[in-house]
Amino acid sequence: MPASASLSAVLAGFGLGASLIVAIGAQNLFVLRQGLARRHVLPVVCFCAGADILLMAAGIAGIGAVLRALPGLVAVLTAGGGLFLLVYGARALRRAARTDALVARDAGPDRGLARTLAQAAAFTLLNPHVYLDTVLLIGSVAAARAPGHGGSFLLGSGTASMVWFALLGFGARLLAPLFARPRAWQVLDAIIGVVMLALSASLWWRLLEGRG
Repeated sequence: MPASASLSAVLAGFGLGASLIVAIGAQNLFVLRQGLARRHVLPVVCFCAGADILLMAAGIAGIGAVLRALPGLVAVLTAGGGLFLLVYGARALRRAARTDALVARDAGPDRGLARTLAQAAAFTLLNPHVYLDTVLLIGSVAAARAPGHGGSFLLGSGTASMVWFALLGFGARLLAPLFARPRAWQVLDAIIGVVMLALSASLWWRLLEGRG
């Protein structure tokens, strides 16, 4: 296996992985909030990056063909993701509205590691874009641009995921001085709520379009 071809596959994977993951979305906002609160950051970062890598590996291994053959599964994931984002977004807006409950340097009660990871799993696995983009797109591009170098392509895209989530989770503490003020948490929760509800609406719209 030529070293230049392997390196090219790694770089291509890193570039595609970074372009897919560096965007404002439900999962990223969740990791950011955990990083700002400094609660279970390492487990959340490891879970999100690990899940991404497993899904990318599945796509490169050809699992994307299964999803194409099971449109009903994508519809179920879309409905579940839309409902979850609707509930989470409403809760975020409720937190933002309760200014009297905000305390400096406090992001609210700690829900525990198990519940936090369950939420991370929901943001990751109930999002149909994860399967449509990460699994299908990563798999397709890896087959087209790096035939025979799927492992190298996965190394690059997986590294992009690990680097991004680590920066998002652990780098959030650089914003700690700003979020020492209750008002900042209120604004963040308002943004999270609006984004979550918008994403939920887009998922339900996609589901309805598919049935039309």
